[in-house]
Amino acid sequence: MNPCFARTLLAASLIVSFSVASSQTLAQDQVLEPVVDAANEINQSARSSQLTVDKIADTTQERLQQFKQISRQIEGLEVYVQQLQKQIASQETEQADLNASIDEVSVVERQITPLMLRMIDSLRTFVELDVPFLPAERANRIASLEALMDRANVDVSEKFRRVMEAYQIESEYGRTIEAYHGEKAIDGQLQEVEFLRVGRTVLIYKTRNGDAMGVWNQQAREWQSLDSSYASDVQEALRIARKQLAPDLLMLPIFHPQPQAGE
Repeated sequence: MNPCFARTLLAASLIVSFSVASSQTLAQDQVLEPVVDAANEINQSARSSQLTVDKIADTTQERLQQFKQISRQIEGLEVYVQQLQKQIASQETEQADLNASIDEVSVVERQITPLMLRMIDSLRTFVELDVPFLPAERANRIASLEALMDRANVDVSEKFRRVMEAYQIESEYGRTIEAYHGEKAIDGQLQEVEFLRVGRTVLIYKTRNGDAMGVWNQQAREWQSLDSSYASDVQEALRIARKQLAPDLLMLPIFHPQPQAGE
């Protein structure tokens, strides 16, 4: 065989083989291309789905945190509401007790007001029948109490306190000694005198010049003259009452109650 022919034949065979191979590769590419495209599409869809899943997961986690936060807030509000309910129940109980107390106070006020009026009347009668010392001061105190009872802007407790205070003052008169200036009608003329009160036992007056002295007789309810023999003792008693001398024994006239008939 001619060598040139052999080489030509080999080349032709290679070309044919290459053509056949190329045809087969092209055919395979045409078959695989849809598969590759489908795979790419699946991968793209998978990536998109994964992104969607991740987004949903993030949203779900965020919602879960919000739910937990809201749940804690609700729990806190429930505790707060329970506490408010307890406070409201306590306030309702206190209000009921207060209303009951107000009702009781109203009853007490209705009962104590007549009592105070009777106490003032009794005090007035007592002063009128008592030894007549400080008559204007004591009468004014009683008149002030009577005016106080008519005032609506003064609490009952304050009215009662003032009444009891007046009783306390009257009670203290029986345990004290006092000297005070005043006026007294003597022989039809009003003169300035100095009074000496020793408890409720002795009430003596002395004119400024010492010319006249008298003592109150509670049994006879009248003034009786004193002779000059008492002048020194009366003057000493006045100085003791003014705290100018230390307390000491005194010789003063005292009227003893007269026995009643049959006693």
